[in-house]
Amino acid sequence: MSSCQEKKECGTQQAYELPENLFRELDAFIDSLPTKKGHLVTVLHKAQSLFGFLPVEIQEYVAEHMDVPVVHVFGVVSFYTFFTMKPKGKHPIAVCMGTACFVKGADKVVEALKQQLNLEVGEVTSDGKFSLDCLRCVGACALAPVVIVGEKVYGNVTTDQVKSIIADFA
Repeated sequence: MSSCQEKKECGTQQAYELPENLFRELDAFIDSLPTKKGHLVTVLHKAQSLFGFLPVEIQEYVAEHMDVPVVHVFGVVSFYTFFTMKPKGKHPIAVCMGTACFVKGADKVVEALKQQLNLEVGEVTSDGKFSLDCLRCVGACALAPVVIVGEKVYGNVTTDQVKSIIADFA
C-alpha cells in the first residue's frame, strides 16, 4: 500500500495521503462479502465512499484484495462515470450537459458556477468545499437544466439561482 505525502509527485501520478484506518475499513467490508466474485463494483463504490475518489493506489489495492488484474479495475473505474480518479470537493457539483439541459442553458449555468466558485470544470475550490463537473445525462430531462450538489437535485436551474444554490452548502 502506497502512502506518499500529499501533493508529492510519485512518478507521473500525483500521490495523496490515504488514511490507513480507511484501508482497514475497506478490508473489513471485503471480508464481509459472501464471495469476492461479482462484487468488484460494490467494493469500488465502498472504496470511493470511504476515500472520496479512486486514485491508482486504491485501484491497485482493490485489485490485489479482490484477486483481479489491476487493468480490469481500471477498466471498470474509467467506464462508469460515477467513479472518479480525482479528489472531489466536500460538496461535488455536477451539471447535466445532455441535449435537453444544454438546449435550456446548462452551458450558461456552468459558466455562472465557474465564475461564482472561481474554478474550472474538473477542479476543486481552494478550501476543498466544492468541485465542478459536467455529466452527459442524468435522465431528468423534464427538469432541464439539472444541477446536482452531492445528492440534492436542482431542476430548471437558471444562472440567477447559482448564488443561492452555493449558499445552501456554504
